[in-house]
Amino acid sequence: MKEKEIVVVGAGKIGAAIADLLGNTGDYLVTVVDRSQQHLDTMEATGVIRTQCVDIEDETALKAVLAGKFAVLSAAPFHLTTRIAEAAAATGVHYLDLTEDVASTRRVRELAATATTAFIPQCGLAPGFISIVANDLASRFDTLDSVRMRVGALPQYPSNALNYNLTWSTDGVINEYCEPCEAIVEGEVIEVPPLEEREEFSLDGVIYEAFNTSGGLGTLCETLKGRVRTLNYRTIRYPGHAAVMKALLNDLGLRYRRDVLKDILENALPATLQDVVIVFVTVSGRRNGRLMQETYANKIYSRRIGMMTRSAIQITTASAICAVLDMLANGDLPQKGFVKQEEIPLDAFLANRFGKAYAQPEAMGRLVA
Repeated sequence: MKEKEIVVVGAGKIGAAIADLLGNTGDYLVTVVDRSQQHLDTMEATGVIRTQCVDIEDETALKAVLAGKFAVLSAAPFHLTTRIAEAAAATGVHYLDLTEDVASTRRVRELAATATTAFIPQCGLAPGFISIVANDLASRFDTLDSVRMRVGALPQYPSNALNYNLTWSTDGVINEYCEPCEAIVEGEVIEVPPLEEREEFSLDGVIYEAFNTSGGLGTLCETLKGRVRTLNYRTIRYPGHAAVMKALLNDLGLRYRRDVLKDILENALPATLQDVVIVFVTVSGRRNGRLMQETYANKIYSRRIGMMTRSAIQITTASAICAVLDMLANGDLPQKGFVKQEEIPLDAFLANRFGKAYAQPEAMGRLVA
């Protein structure tokens, strides 16, 4: 495969991991752009990974960077998603992102309708891989009853009242906790409030809680509407987290002062590379007239990749979008228009060199009950 020129927008933890993964293959020439030279300076510019300081909100400058490239991958904060997508449409490059923001994805879809290239939003863990798994499990049933999706990125060693460390974008976490959540209840698509419908479950002897958060379903509500009675997505945390976050957001009113909440979290909660990502999907329905259930359960831990230790959320998020890019570059995905995550075959994803990061330990896996 001839080297393809890629632009990665955002030099944060995820953007750096994406650039590292792609650059090390020798198949991609990567340019990382960010408005912060300080962030760019923390990255090692090599022959295949270049850096460029660009204000993403400068439309002309962004278009100049994208012109002639194969694809742009957005690892920028969610509020910049539409600007990057609009520049991609204007310059005729493929577009992929990691956003969980529902409104941004609607705009990406509008742009895809007239685009000459592929627009593939929500290519991360959740939304992203979780939808690929859920759709694969759902395809094994004659008729569906319920699809329940649970995902969490957690510290391995929680040590504060929130039982949480910063492992991902603070803006993204706050947005998930504040925006309404889609679900299918009794066959109807509805909105449910974030941080509600809390449940507890046990996996490998550890007790977790899970509650509604926004964006994790991606486009699955649309895809499965009319086919399933119950569809929902909930974020996994250690018990006690939801209660503290509800006090901060609701009782103290910080949902209306997100900048203050972000400042508090980033100055009070340390980041950690010692994390674990949990993916837990359960689908039930009828097969050959019998009510059956099938579950996918997986845990991915931080580990060393190349010269650096990467967190589990870095590995899973970066590997997912890199796998989708790889499949797009190889011609295995549509080359034009809006592409849903659930249109990506699970087996092909896991067989990809980047998708292999999701390989399941022998002790976990698909369990049929």
